[in-house]
Amino acid sequence: MKNTIIKKWTIILVTLVIGIGIGRIISPSTSDLEENHDHESGLVSLWTCSMHPQIKLGEPGSCPICGMDLIPASQTPSNSGNPLVYEMTPEAVAMAQIHTTRVGGSSQEGELFLTGKIQTDERENASVTAKIPGRIEKLYITFTGEKIQAGQKLATIYSPELLSAQRELLEAKSSKSTFPELYQAAKEKLKLWKLTDAQIKAIEENGNIIEQIDILADQSGVVTQRNISVGDYVSTGQILFQVVNLDKLWVLLDAYESDLNSIKLGDPISFKVAGLPGESFTAKVSFIDPLLDPNTRAASIRAEVINSGQKLKPEMFVTAQLKTQSKGTRASISIPRTAILWSGKRSIVYVKVPGEMPSFEMREIMLGSRMGDQYQIESGLQAGEEIVTNGVFAIDAAAQLSGQFSMMNRPETKSMEVSPEFKSQITKVADAYFEVKNALVKDDLEGSKKKVASISQSLGQVNMTLVKDQAHDSWMAQLAGLKEASSKIAIASNLEDARKHFSSLSFHILEMTETFGINKEVVYKDYCPMAFGDQGAYWLSEKKDITNPYFGASMLSCGEIKQTYLKGKPVMNLSKSTPSQASVHQH
Repeated sequence: MKNTIIKKWTIILVTLVIGIGIGRIISPSTSDLEENHDHESGLVSLWTCSMHPQIKLGEPGSCPICGMDLIPASQTPSNSGNPLVYEMTPEAVAMAQIHTTRVGGSSQEGELFLTGKIQTDERENASVTAKIPGRIEKLYITFTGEKIQAGQKLATIYSPELLSAQRELLEAKSSKSTFPELYQAAKEKLKLWKLTDAQIKAIEENGNIIEQIDILADQSGVVTQRNISVGDYVSTGQILFQVVNLDKLWVLLDAYESDLNSIKLGDPISFKVAGLPGESFTAKVSFIDPLLDPNTRAASIRAEVINSGQKLKPEMFVTAQLKTQSKGTRASISIPRTAILWSGKRSIVYVKVPGEMPSFEMREIMLGSRMGDQYQIESGLQAGEEIVTNGVFAIDAAAQLSGQFSMMNRPETKSMEVSPEFKSQITKVADAYFEVKNALVKDDLEGSKKKVASISQSLGQVNMTLVKDQAHDSWMAQLAGLKEASSKIAIASNLEDARKHFSSLSFHILEMTETFGINKEVVYKDYCPMAFGDQGAYWLSEKKDITNPYFGASMLSCGEIKQTYLKGKPVMNLSKSTPSQASVHQH
């Protein structure tokens, strides 16, 4: 019995030793873990598939779904930490067939953005028809797209009627003195069939009957349609070829009815086509369609362009800019239905953002009325922005699978609904703030101290009873901060102190803008990373160009735009963790 127990324990111990040995062999060592682990960032180095971002592996290899080579997964959110931006590889963009279109409408600078197509000039279209009935004996143009010159032979036709007409001419010539009218009529008949005077004269003098006649091109151009083959019998007036001259083309653009008053004949247009990146073309408005399309509520604007070098092709898509005389007016913006992920009045589009890799920002928009295949946009987009019009669902699905914000997983809205009257009152506060900011940009201490009095005056005119409950509490907290920062700027003894308190003022102005919104078509949240000894500081700007209030003339353009606020567009609360951050490895 005792020996049996000893044997059992011996077997158990040997099994444990063997198990520990095997575990050490198959388990990764500490150094191996450290290779796939970034201790400074606390993130595991992962590899993913450009087409299937849900695949996350700890080592390079092939995608188990499609077999593509895995690429390193980005360890930080795309586009400078903006969790609303999803970054893709060029290969993924191509495979998802993602297409973008520039949004039409007018900007605050009086610049009108239009989209359209290159089309052939209708006046340069021509049909080559059969002048006489007969059978096609030879064909010199065998395919569409072939270039031809005026007078070039296109085909040869055999016609029994032509033979009879020539015999009639010879018979009429013999009785010319008696019946001159018959002779003249026989000649005119051959002329109408496009025989030349030299050919008719040769028939009369030599009696030579022409059995076949050549069909000649009336104009130079490109053959766009061929309707005959060798052996075909054609009748008089039948269209044999369609020819178009591509030396002159039309640019046809769609302008909405709200834009038409600002467009005049002769206005210069600058346009680009996707097929010729980096090249720009110019033309002038030559025609404005007097009729609106009942479905799109748009009229066609036409410009004529000389197609030197034959670079432009019919059906190319065009994005055009037109300078108008009216500034500061907001024209209606419409986008195609295919660009929208519909979820009611507040829907989603993806806006292309500049960067080394294709990147797309999820943008919540406010939809207006539908016009055919177009939706009017009440807020959320600017004229001239580039949106995804094909493949938007593919981007949203990929973002959702990778754990970023998407249509089904949006961040909370920070903005609160307030009355138009309250919004107008706080807009005056923002206008006074911009004056203080611009004085600091000019290194003008006294000017900034004088302008800050306008902030206090505007704050005193805000009716706080216009906001209730949570909105009232939020405004009271912001009001206290705005008053304190303004009072400190007013007594600042030097620019350094004024700029320090301006940073606090900017914090509360930004909170006010994000929470309630202001009546400005667009304002910008700017950031300078070098302010206050590289601590960094933000400010609100009414201009797109960077003008730094923390450094003034010494580093005027230092900074970058971190966020754009559009009129009526709700601001997302991005301070909370994105869904992907919840699954990040922590120590």
